Amino acid sequence: MNAAGPFPADADPAARLAALEQARAVAEAANQAKTRFLMGLSHEIRTPLNAIHGYAQLLERGAAIAPAEAGRIIRRSSEHLADLVEGLLDISRIESGVMKLNRETVALRALLEQVAAMFRIEAGNKGLDFVFAAAPTLPTWVLADERRLRQVLINLLSNAIKYTETGSVTLNVRYRSMVAEFEIADTGIGIAPEDAERIFLPFDRGGGRAAGVAPGIGLGLALSRMLAQIMGGDISVKSEAGQGSRFMLKLLLPQPNATPPEEQARGLPIGYEGRRRTILAIDDDPGQLALWQELLRPIGFNLFVAGSGGAGLSLAELGRPDLVLLDVSMPGLNGWEVARRLRERFGREIIILMVSGNAAELVGVPAGDVHDGFVLKPLDQQMLLEMLGRQLGLIWTYEAGPARPAALARLPDAARAHLVELARLARTGHVRGLTGALAALADAVPDAGPLVARLTAALDEYDIAAFQKLLAEQQPEAVPGEKTP
Repeated sequence: MNAAGPFPADADPAARLAALEQARAVAEAANQAKTRFLMGLSHEIRTPLNAIHGYAQLLERGAAIAPAEAGRIIRRSSEHLADLVEGLLDISRIESGVMKLNRETVALRALLEQVAAMFRIEAGNKGLDFVFAAAPTLPTWVLADERRLRQVLINLLSNAIKYTETGSVTLNVRYRSMVAEFEIADTGIGIAPEDAERIFLPFDRGGGRAAGVAPGIGLGLALSRMLAQIMGGDISVKSEAGQGSRFMLKLLLPQPNATPPEEQARGLPIGYEGRRRTILAIDDDPGQLALWQELLRPIGFNLFVAGSGGAGLSLAELGRPDLVLLDVSMPGLNGWEVARRLRERFGREIIILMVSGNAAELVGVPAGDVHDGFVLKPLDQQMLLEMLGRQLGLIWTYEAGPARPAALARLPDAARAHLVELARLARTGHVRGLTGALAALADAVPDAGPLVARLTAALDEYDIAAFQKLLAEQQPEAVPGEKTP
């Protein structure tokens, strides 16, 4: 390169000027994208932080607020923050090639019904119709990364509802030759042709109305497409400004060779079988140590806690734990050094799980000789206990579930038309219409009282999947549980 810079000395001045202008425009566009990202990120962080801070102050002052309600708001706000951080880190992991997918047996129909039920309520709150239709060929079980599949579907459906003010949002699911097609359609503001690819770029929410309709930082679609691609699929979009949008997610989801046994959802365990296991938690944060105690002692673990690496090594000598939960970042001896010394002293007799609130500390560090796995803060209790169960070979025990309701008697033919109408309304999530149709069934068919009571209970819980299942069990030949797209 000569003194004239990146251009030859005899370069056309007009060409040099045009190239410089283009470089300046690219730099300005990148700077604007960064500014929009930081402003959106600030809003996304401050909103849940304000809720957490506000309700924490109310609880400290002893305000007349139900602790359970405050706890729910604080938990949801903290989950929102955790999801935001995870989204940023997921893009970093994908781009650096360190993200790994789980391949597990997933109850696809149950997953879709759960997601649909959640967004049916959200759509109803905006006055939108929500339609979920699954093809009869949809398998019950598939092999997939359940968390990532759920994440992509939630991102797409959340956007559809966010950018739709009137009309409907539809989720159609088809399955053929091991390929699942998830079509998310809406009647919202649509996407201009020039923005059809921009919306999939990180931190770029496109231009036009979309950029100002709802808050956000522009990560959802970028992350969704990246995840779809590493799961062996892709996301495409067809849209026109003002005419709604139609996103198509295609994924390779093969069926497992063996069908897993049916298990009732049992929530968190209350204990485990066999001898009592000992866990040592080492963390310099007293709040985190208190959380370990609240979570692990009630379900039967002997738990020792230490506030520093040195104290943790001493306790390990005295208590000989089965498993160590070890914070990575601590003053003095950090977690990696403590893990190395534990491994040198006890070998494989002790299982070591590294714990961190900074996922960047764990990126690119595979489990190996020094440790056996990672736990990320904030804790997902279900995932933590699943990991402890795998590492320690535990057989969990659960509270006995409620007694199964007695089978309902078959209703007379006079109920047939009412059941068909209820099934139609359930498919569209028309809650007000369902309430009226249940009252009509109770008036027209007195014998339907027990069924109406159960259907009303399911409706009160917004459990449309249970509602549809009750209808199908009552008269399956007359009540199609799903509409074929």
